[in-house]
Amino acid sequence: MIINYSTKELNLLARIMRAEALAEGSLGMLMVGNVVVNRALASCLTFKNIRTITDAIYQKSQFSGINSSLFQSSPTSTEKALAKRVLEGEYYHPATHSLWFYAPSNKTCKSTWYNQDYAGSYKNHCFYEPKKGECPQIK
Repeated sequence: MIINYSTKELNLLARIMRAEALAEGSLGMLMVGNVVVNRALASCLTFKNIRTITDAIYQKSQFSGINSSLFQSSPTSTEKALAKRVLEGEYYHPATHSLWFYAPSNKTCKSTWYNQDYAGSYKNHCFYEPKKGECPQIK
């Protein structure tokens, strides 16, 4: 386990992974989970006061998925299993060190986003990571 979490937070993570990346399949959902966990681990940038999965998901203006009907319903056992894999330490490139992602409407990823470097993309999502040494908590 790379971060402490409750059953409630496991379910919450599964729900945001589904709401943000259902169309991206299991791997896309795992990468969204990586970003959420990285935000809870990082003590840098706009995530200095984020310490838990709940804090990361409900941080103001961060995840549009919290407004989706996909977020409102209970997660499936498959979704919970995916969330548990992330919470136990599985990482997937390009989300390994990423703190941000988005799906551009024109399907073209910018080289930087919020002043962070492009780490790569998966299907419709572009992932961005802090500059080396800026957030040592996420290795």
